[in-house]
Amino acid sequence: MSSRLSAICFHATEPSGLARFWSGVLGWELLDAPDDDVELLPPDPAGFRLRFVPGQEPKRGQNRAHFDLTSSSAAEQRLTVARALELGGRHIDVGQLPEEGHVVLADPDGNEFCVIEAGNTFLADTGFIGALACDGTQAVGYFWSEALRWPLVWDQDEETAIQSPHGGTKITWGGPPVAPKTGVNRLYFELALPADADADLETEIDRLVSLGAKRTDTGEGDGTRVPMLDPDGNEFSVRRPG
Repeated sequence: MSSRLSAICFHATEPSGLARFWSGVLGWELLDAPDDDVELLPPDPAGFRLRFVPGQEPKRGQNRAHFDLTSSSAAEQRLTVARALELGGRHIDVGQLPEEGHVVLADPDGNEFCVIEAGNTFLADTGFIGALACDGTQAVGYFWSEALRWPLVWDQDEETAIQSPHGGTKITWGGPPVAPKTGVNRLYFELALPADADADLETEIDRLVSLGAKRTDTGEGDGTRVPMLDPDGNEFSVRRPG
């Protein structure tokens, strides 16, 4: 049995503060986690959590991944933007055109996100977090489709997107040109084996390596969480259930 997407993690200069921001924007429940981490619980138990972990890595340019938040109407889009600004977000310019309908913001730690205008058909069958939009190659989209066993819902002009068979947030990769990676990603995936998994952690690590991932630790330690890199060099981790 393959691992599932347990959480999207943020390296945060002040995890509790950043968690409060995203809890306020999304309306998700805030939960203290072990090791000074803070988590947000999704409204759908089958969805992924947001985990905020301490990290002082300086930000170098735009993140490789950002959230696209959906809107059902122009009024709802304005309310989402106003709520984010009130909680400590800010407008930023990443080269968007005046005629584009989405609004680009940054959270208090400088992480970019977009509030998408109503009527976006690609995100119509998702949720409030419509997409995690990533810079990345077609190959990495194929890798994550196999790794998570999520079907491809878009594969055109080297752009790819996947979505859980149960619906919800899509994960997209924009294809070339992909900017060179500079430093540790602010956002990364955490995978976990289901509690009733037949396979052990090492078996799952071997499966991911066979798909193109690389293991980045020495194999020492307690073995509860293993750091890895996907084929584009993006960090992710795999942990035991519990």
